[in-house]
Amino acid sequence: MFRRTFWFTAGAATGVWATLKTQHVLRSLSPESLAATAANKAIATGRRAVIFAKDVRAAMAEREGQLNDALGLTSREQAAELPGQRVKLLLEQKAGATLQHRKTRSNDRKEDH
Repeated sequence: MFRRTFWFTAGAATGVWATLKTQHVLRSLSPESLAATAANKAIATGRRAVIFAKDVRAAMAEREGQLNDALGLTSREQAAELPGQRVKLLLEQKAGATLQHRKTRSNDRKEDH
């Protein structure tokens, strides 16, 4: 009699466990759950991409400093001796001059009225 009770209880427990496990799997495969999982993974991937970009920028700045030190280019004017940086410096100076010219012209107009 005890053997029958033991096996009946073991079978019932196995059935309950299998039912719960099946319901869990079905819930995890529902469209809402899949969408939430995909959204969470996309957010996590975006965060990792931002961290990677920050690391790359920091490494680029560090390496640029090393190269400037190796070439003896420490100040901004000396660094502008490289071709690409010379163009950048000229554009920045031109933009600054244009901005200053616009401010001067706008002040002149205000005084005329």
